Parts: sequence; C-alpha cells; structure tokens
Amino acid sequence: MAKNKICLWYDKDAEAAARFYAETFPDSTVGAVIRAPGDYPSGQEGDVLVVEFTVAGIPCIGLNGGSAFQQSEAFSFQIATDDQEETDRYWNAVVGNGGRESECGWCKDRWGVSWQITPRVLTEALAIGGAEAKRAFDAMMTMKKIDVKAIEAARRG
Repeated sequence: MAKNKICLWYDKDAEAAARFYAETFPDSTVGAVIRAPGDYPSGQEGDVLVVEFTVAGIPCIGLNGGSAFQQSEAFSFQIATDDQEETDRYWNAVVGNGGRESECGWCKDRWGVSWQITPRVLTEALAIGGAEAKRAFDAMMTMKKIDVKAIEAARRG
C-alpha cells in the first residue's frame, strides 16, 4: 500500500470514474471498492464510499463525498504523449465521454477532473528556452488540443 495517495472528491461516481481511467490510460487499475458501513451526509449504508485506483502509475483514492466540493483546475493530471495519435486517443477519450475542451492542451472529464494531454515535443521545446520555446509557446496558446505538427513547425521557426 502506498504511503501517499491523491484523494479526489466525487459527488457519487468515484467507481465509474476509476473504471474509465483504468480503461483509458496505461498503467491504470481499479483496486478496492469500499462501501459505507453506515449512513453519512451524502449517502447510505452500503453505498460506494471509497475507490482505490491507479492512474498512469499514480495511486489515488476516489471519495464519494457528495456535492459540497467541486473539482477545479488547481489540480490536474498531466499525461505526456509521444505523438499525435496518442494525444488524440486520450483527448478524444476524455472529451468524448462527456468531458469538455479547454485551452492549451487542457480538458475536463465528465466528473470535472482536469487533464493536461501534453505531447513531449511541447515540453521539450519549453525546456530548451529561448526563441524556440517562445515560438512553441505562442503556437500552443492558440490551441485547445495540442497539434504536434504545428508545435514542431513552430520549433523550427
């Protein structure tokens, strides 16, 4: 058992979210599904209370805590991709399953969790710095889903 896990608050769909992540991202699994031993403010005895899961190797728990708190962009999973095909696959899975697009490679899943689907070509360009980074950054600022060919062209100038 991991000493540290990310805890994500869901209204009531932690298990559905965990199963979606496990089906979508490599090195992702669903572990224990723990049911409430008694009634609680947003549920009843026997309801799914906590789901243990892993997203791309990161241990997490999903807590069905009710509608008191919402997800925000202050937390996001960043998934590094190797090419446009992989970028498209993850982006389309998240957005196409009731999620929505945002800017600069960000999107939200149907549960409100934010995702950054980020091609490595972009992060490599930004790490280089200078004019190449500026061109890649400027190109990224015009995008929703990242276009790998456009980033590569921007890097070249």
